[in-house]
Amino acid sequence: MILPEWTITELQEKMETGELTARRLAELYLARIEAVDKDGPYLNSIIEHNPDALDIADALDVERQAGKTRGALHGVPILIKDNIDTHDHMQTTSGSLALEGNIAEKDAFIVKQLRKAGAVILGKTNLSEWANFRGKRSISGWSSRGGLTRNPYALDRSACGSSSGSGAAVAANLCAAAVGTETDGSIICPAQTNGIVGIKPTLGLVSRSGIIPIAHSQDTAGPMARTVADAAILLGALTGADSRDSATRLSRKRGSSNYSKFLDRDGLKGARIGVARNMAGTNPRITKIFEFCIEVLKKLGAEVVDPANVLNFDKFSTTELEVLHYEFKAGLNKYLKSHSNGSQVHSMEDVIRFNEENSDRVMSYFGQEHMLEAQGKPSLRDKKYREALARNHQYARTKGIDAAFRKHKLEAIVVPSGGPAWLIDLVNGDSINWDMESTSPPAVAGYPHITVPAGYISGLPVGLSFIGKAWQEPELIKFAYAFEQATQLRRMPRFLPTAILST
Repeated sequence: MILPEWTITELQEKMETGELTARRLAELYLARIEAVDKDGPYLNSIIEHNPDALDIADALDVERQAGKTRGALHGVPILIKDNIDTHDHMQTTSGSLALEGNIAEKDAFIVKQLRKAGAVILGKTNLSEWANFRGKRSISGWSSRGGLTRNPYALDRSACGSSSGSGAAVAANLCAAAVGTETDGSIICPAQTNGIVGIKPTLGLVSRSGIIPIAHSQDTAGPMARTVADAAILLGALTGADSRDSATRLSRKRGSSNYSKFLDRDGLKGARIGVARNMAGTNPRITKIFEFCIEVLKKLGAEVVDPANVLNFDKFSTTELEVLHYEFKAGLNKYLKSHSNGSQVHSMEDVIRFNEENSDRVMSYFGQEHMLEAQGKPSLRDKKYREALARNHQYARTKGIDAAFRKHKLEAIVVPSGGPAWLIDLVNGDSINWDMESTSPPAVAGYPHITVPAGYISGLPVGLSFIGKAWQEPELIKFAYAFEQATQLRRMPRFLPTAILST
């Protein structure tokens, strides 16, 4: 089914003129989901439809007819990842059969924000099970409940993870935009691999309450969209201080409900941008695209500092994993203890047992090594945990990103977001062979990160990353928007059976 890639602004204009209604929009996107996701190419990006979507759209149409609109998202179809609680008829399972039947007793804070903004939540997207933190030989985009999500640019390629369904659905125009979550790379990787824009916000800008956790020191939700403008609109709707998440207290002063005001075509003029050469890798095809991007930045008036390396970016990989294991156990046990409505598991120990007892359905491709390691950890009062967390922040923040910004007087750092999508391999698991690093330093630091389409290799998208210090979303949005508007590099996916050999 052909459906134009309307922006959120265009959707509002069409609803204002009466050319479209919220209900008609929901019907169009639901029909496209049926044609593209379940029939046709069979992307399998949606794990569950919202049975109330059309009723919600009808109510929003009544509001519009009465002269009331809630803002830029009024009547706009949005998808959210299946680790985000919704108090409705949809389940929240993180893709796991262990959580089948889990109906949340209250909306996640960000879902409340979306409903308040007038978004129509069409359904939930598939993901890498347990947000890609169950087994060490995982398959991105696969979950025991949802099956395998495929990349719309080449159906034999990975959609990356863990927000694979959100990335593929946005790229395939199954919604106006979607919400993903990230601990380390789970927004940025599927966004860049599916040729869209992804924003990983500052830790605390977006509430985590009501989201199935991995690690409270790194977890955040964020927008995924086809344009920087749409991602900025969605980000503004997601933000807000939440009494259930103490990390959001600073967002009252440092966040914004309107990031659209930072969209500036001339936003790179005079901006001091650093090139993290030591994180850029050596792949000649990626380097060629990266060099093109750097020249664009210069032509748009940026003062490019090259190199502006981020030191110590590779000195916390072991301690990062250590922290994730500790926090996964503590956070998941807390979540499961508070979610007893329909769920058959109430602790990580219960989940592990369920997986073992149902291994033929749950662990046919890979195991649960991360869960087993997490289960063996003591409490967060343990000295080893506190030392690992301190080391992470020292090398990712103080002696890493902060040091590079201070030394070179930077406003942002750029680096390739990643490489082209790898072949799906159900036998051996993910086979990422990129030699660059973009996601871990900002993820561990809790700093913002935006990826924008930057080019293609054999028809497969790659992205350019803009990384900032805490609360620098306005600057990064400004820079990313200027780059995007000057280049207009994104192409619609063609749902090819495999990657093309030349572009």
